[in-house]
Amino acid sequence: MARRAGPSESRGPMSAAALRPITQTLADLAIGDPASAGNLWVFPLLAKHDREPAYLTLDQALAKGFVRVTEVSEAGSVPTLLVKNAGPQPVLILDGEELVGAKQNRIVNLTILVPAATTLTIPVSCVEAGRWAARSRAFAPAGRAHYASGRAMKLKQVSVSLREDGARLADQGAVWHDISLKAARMDAPSATSAASAMYDRLRAKLDEFEERLRPVLGQVGAVFGVNGRVAGLDVFDCSATWRASMRKLVQSYGLDALDVAASPHGDGRPDVGRFIEAVTESSGETYAALGLGTDVRFESGALRGAALVVDERVVHLVAFPVAGHAESGWPRRRHDPSVL
Repeated sequence: MARRAGPSESRGPMSAAALRPITQTLADLAIGDPASAGNLWVFPLLAKHDREPAYLTLDQALAKGFVRVTEVSEAGSVPTLLVKNAGPQPVLILDGEELVGAKQNRIVNLTILVPAATTLTIPVSCVEAGRWAARSRAFAPAGRAHYASGRAMKLKQVSVSLREDGARLADQGAVWHDISLKAARMDAPSATSAASAMYDRLRAKLDEFEERLRPVLGQVGAVFGVNGRVAGLDVFDCSATWRASMRKLVQSYGLDALDVAASPHGDGRPDVGRFIEAVTESSGETYAALGLGTDVRFESGALRGAALVVDERVVHLVAFPVAGHAESGWPRRRHDPSVL
């Protein structure tokens, strides 16, 4: 049975022991040559030493028939789903990963490593406000993650929920409102107010992003940029997981790139190195993870993020700039031509 989460240390700078896996992971990375498609940039993060994953991704586990994701009961519950992992390996479910079917489409509230031979109730958010009727007994993978700005909003909400009451809940009303506004901007109406309509409406352009932005040798993550500003960072513990997840993440950041007009300065390169450095300077707290590992939540005035750490190894790290902060975009430092 999953334990109720609670902080293992007080609010404030994380202890050196808590922060060490994050700082070691980031110190091991090199920034590769960036690639771009339209106003979306990808700055590859390359590991000096690669490893094989000690888990399956959700897509892999579903394809093997090891995992089944369903409503928690016949009646269902909007903020929770049931994951049954009957397989011999843990299964990694990605922050923002979308699941479709059952009573309504959902996204996962945070990255979770489900132990082998375990049934786990996981926290989710609805991304289809106008449906509460079963289309299938089990969920299927959508092959995408929620758009990055929505993931950033959700990450903040889940961190507050953890801090205040040990839960991992997002503000469902705010999630629906954000989807409604974005769908209107992108001319993607849906009879059930489904976020999926935006991806369907812009499929050709998202496919072009995916075609032009491919993983490179040794890549375990990336800093994404839109219009010359940092949009976020995702890092995994091995290149195999990055290759399995990159398509979903390109769509996640790509939908945001398509939601804004290309800037005349959109070919500028943000200060990626400084953004990574700022992650290691953050403060935060740690919690017992849902499933395996430790959930690390961190933030500074200009960014916030989270990491799933298992056996002193960062399995997944995500960070987003704080909108509106003076440094949030980490634009290129004009006085330093050596900065990316």
